[in-house]
Amino acid sequence: MLNQTLSLPRERIEILLLEGIHPSAAEYFAECGYSNVETLSGALPREELQRRLASAFMLGIRSRTDLDAELMRSARKLFAIGCFCIGTNQVELEAAADCGMPVFNAPHASTRSVAELVLGEAVMLLRGIFAKSSAAHRGEWRKSASESFECRGKTLGIIGYGHIGSQVSVLAEAFGMRVIFHDIAPKLPLGNARSMGSLEALLSEADIVTLHVPDTPQTQNLIAGGELERMRRGSYLINASRGRVVDLEALAVALEEGRLAGAAVDVFPAEPSSTSRPFESPLRGREQVILTPHIGGATLEAQAEIGREVARKLVLYSDRGTTLGAVNFPELNLAEQEQTHRILHVHRNVPGVLQQVGQVFAEREINVLGQYLQTNPRLGYVVTDIERKGGAELLEELRAVEGTIRTRILY
Repeated sequence: MLNQTLSLPRERIEILLLEGIHPSAAEYFAECGYSNVETLSGALPREELQRRLASAFMLGIRSRTDLDAELMRSARKLFAIGCFCIGTNQVELEAAADCGMPVFNAPHASTRSVAELVLGEAVMLLRGIFAKSSAAHRGEWRKSASESFECRGKTLGIIGYGHIGSQVSVLAEAFGMRVIFHDIAPKLPLGNARSMGSLEALLSEADIVTLHVPDTPQTQNLIAGGELERMRRGSYLINASRGRVVDLEALAVALEEGRLAGAAVDVFPAEPSSTSRPFESPLRGREQVILTPHIGGATLEAQAEIGREVARKLVLYSDRGTTLGAVNFPELNLAEQEQTHRILHVHRNVPGVLQQVGQVFAEREINVLGQYLQTNPRLGYVVTDIERKGGAELLEELRAVEGTIRTRILY
């Protein structure tokens, strides 16, 4: 990084990290000069969270903290949010954009961890390991090959062939499995994997079905009663994607009736807010079901990488204005420039804003050394490097531009 003088010194930028985010995040912030970092082991009650956000400039959360429009509008200093996980559905992304806050996540860091869990659960389901282990703990000796199968030669059906689904595909082939997949977007098959033309075709052919899709209105109850009936009798279902994707009541019925031989579920529509709260599910007490507490990406390796990946994105935004990897914001990848002022301007994407911004510089006879613009249907984000002249008055004029959401002098 260049030795620029930031308008807000790094040591004054208060960063709040919740939910036991891996120490690698705080370590990375410290390496970059951000010493005002507080790490808490759990989520905060809403009232306490609102109070703490009043002084925070950056916030780091995982999956148990919900950020709605009211919370973000009241956090006047907050300029960026880091989701130290894959998903971002715990944040109202459009509301964050309307507040001028980019939201960053780690879509790739835990890919391998989730893929390994899925393959491990496939082995355990096919061998009935969970039931046999529970019996052994009770003093029972269930030594039998009955209803116990190899992975080799079985057909694995992957719904959603993105970063995780494709990793599962590669690992499954190494086990000697046949791999089929279905995705709403065309995807290049890896190895000998075969794309299926429809969800129904995949369900009818797979011995094991595993889900790797995002949480959207289209994927809610993607697997419900009708889909479970289309699955092969005696097949298995694995869900390590999102809790609302599978209708758990319908899955419980399919297991009770013996249409499915077993299931492994790692994510749930409603999850306890802390380890001290009880876990409720219609799947509890069924020995042919493996239940895990949302730990697909919960390995030390993945959490360490997530910590550094999201912290790195937050630092790049704070230091340079770079928004590469933001899930709700126009993306700009920026290098630092010497002997300049850099000004960030976030605005509603309406005609005339850029012209007004340029007019502010022209009327003050400020030479523009570089300007970078990116838009999406909702927002415009323009970063301008100017000669070292102008200050608070210039900032006030830019804030007065119609359509402005947030503007600040970065350095």
